[in-house]
Amino acid sequence: MFSLGKKSLIGSSLLQGAVDNHSHLLPAVDDGVRRIETTLEILEWLEGLGLKELWCTPHIMEDVPNESDTLKRRFEKLQESYKGKIELHLAAEYMLDNLYLQRLNARDLLCHGEGKVLVETSTVLPVGNVFELIFRTLSAGYKPIFAHPERYLYMEPQQYESLVSQGVVLQLNLPSILGFYGKDVARRAAWLLEKGYYSISGSDCHRFQRIQEQYSAKVLDKKTIERLRPLMGELL
Repeated sequence: MFSLGKKSLIGSSLLQGAVDNHSHLLPAVDDGVRRIETTLEILEWLEGLGLKELWCTPHIMEDVPNESDTLKRRFEKLQESYKGKIELHLAAEYMLDNLYLQRLNARDLLCHGEGKVLVETSTVLPVGNVFELIFRTLSAGYKPIFAHPERYLYMEPQQYESLVSQGVVLQLNLPSILGFYGKDVARRAAWLLEKGYYSISGSDCHRFQRIQEQYSAKVLDKKTIERLRPLMGELL
C-alpha cells in the first residue's frame, strides 16, 4: 500500500484551508463518535492540520430515525463546547429509503448549504428505486449530494454520467482514494476522479484512530494530489 516518493494527505498540503463535507463527529447520535470529549480531540487535531470548515452529517435512516430538532440541539451543545477555529456546520446524511421520502415530502431536511441534501444508498445492494428518489429530490427543488459513490460497486459508468448530467453533486470519501475500503473502491474512485465527476470531498470520519491512520498513509502521487485539490474547498 505504501510507496517511496508518495505523500500522505497530511504531507500534501491539501488540508490547508480545506472543508470536510462529510463526518460523523456529532457525538452519540449514530454509529460515529460516542463522546463529546473525543469529538473535541479530533477537531483540535484537524485544526492543527489546517482544516477550515467541517460539516457534521449524522445518519438519518429507518434504522437511525434521528429527528431534525434533536440533532440541532445536540449541535448547539457541541458549538458551545468547541472553542477552536474550525467553522462547524450541521446537515445530515440521508439514506434513500421510505423515511427519507417522508422527510422530503414534509420538507423536513437538514440541508448541506442552501437547497443541497447529502444522500446515500446501500454499499452492498441497491435498495428500492435510488434513481427515482434522486429524481424526486430534484423535482422538489433540492440538489442532491451523492455521498461516496465510489463505494457502490453495482453502479455502472453510465449511471454516474447520468447523475452528473442531472446536476447531482458527487462527494468523494477521501479514505476511498487512499485505499482504505479496498482495491476495487480505490480503482473506482480514481476513475471518477480522472473523469472529473467529483465536486467535493469528505472524511466520513467515525473514529479518531482511523482518521489518523488514513491521513498518515503515504499513498498519494503528484497527479492524484493535483486532481484532489479542487475538491478540498467549499461547495459553491
